[in-house]
Amino acid sequence: MDLLLCFCTCPDHASAERLASALVEERLVACATLLPAARSIYRWQGAIEQADEVLVLLKTTRARYPALEARLPALHPYELPELVAVESAAGLPAYLQWVTAETRPLD
Repeated sequence: MDLLLCFCTCPDHASAERLASALVEERLVACATLLPAARSIYRWQGAIEQADEVLVLLKTTRARYPALEARLPALHPYELPELVAVESAAGLPAYLQWVTAETRPLD
């Protein structure tokens, strides 16, 4: 399966929307879904932290992932942004074709 579902958290809705819009515009992802009201608890630089965040689900292809991985840090406000990709085991064929078409670089 060529589809990757990527997880990325942002500190607020505005930064998540900017990130998502840029990635869709640049054809690095076909779709970005913003899920507000995430609460993250994590260790950072030796301390336990908590933060309200927006989870962004990014739909892309294996072929476009390296470009997404390279571009995301420049767009993201965090010093170390989260980007975790999960392979899709199955999906509606028409949807998978759409993701592939929408992430294909324009010549």
